[in-house]
Amino acid sequence: MKRIVIVGATSGIGLELTKIYIDKGWKVGVAGRREHLLSSIKKKYPQQVEYEVIDIIDSEAPTHLQSLIQKLGGMDLYFHSSGIGFQNPKLKSDIELNTIQTNVYGFTQMVNTAYHFFKEQGKGHIAIISSIAGTKGLGVAPAYSATKRFQNTYIDALEQLNFLSKGNIIFTDIRPGFVQTDLLKGSGSYPLLMHPQKVAQIIDKALVTHTRRIVIDWRYKILVFFWKLIPACLWKRLPIKNKEL
Repeated sequence: MKRIVIVGATSGIGLELTKIYIDKGWKVGVAGRREHLLSSIKKKYPQQVEYEVIDIIDSEAPTHLQSLIQKLGGMDLYFHSSGIGFQNPKLKSDIELNTIQTNVYGFTQMVNTAYHFFKEQGKGHIAIISSIAGTKGLGVAPAYSATKRFQNTYIDALEQLNFLSKGNIIFTDIRPGFVQTDLLKGSGSYPLLMHPQKVAQIIDKALVTHTRRIVIDWRYKILVFFWKLIPACLWKRLPIKNKEL
């Protein structure tokens, strides 16, 4: 029986992917901050699910991840679906720093722990939810877009490190656009909004085929293609605004 650890499993994409892998017959380790939601998943599937309460910015988070891996009896796939993001055109420092704390510090210590585990095991698969926001710096969300670029680059670097050390770790960088999750609640209206269930199904296919990076869905692929073509001198002039501006 294969084993997956999903960090950020209590809602949104992480929860939908948890359901998919339970249905597939995998042993599933779920992690997040809300114990009552984690325990409810465990109660439904007591033989298949283990859980651990993990706040990824806590210094003890790597130890808790290792504990969850032990409960599962191992790990074949690590899936990171934990992060935050806000529109912050007024550049409030607390919002920027909290975003960096979660999406850089928390992300790094969790992915780093998974990498070391797979390195010692001799094989494994690390998959992360980043974002198309990492394509360009977005003026309405500076820290969010910058931290997502960090995640893209960090995975690129780990892949190179793994190759140079003759490792056998697979990497998948998943870059969705706007998904109808708790993260977007109360933040105004968003175009091209996708349902997390549909997104999770696309992600599952990408994981099965070991896709290196994927932009979800075709509409966002077109958007990202044209974003990349815009030179910096024009990008800074684009009227990307929200209701707070």
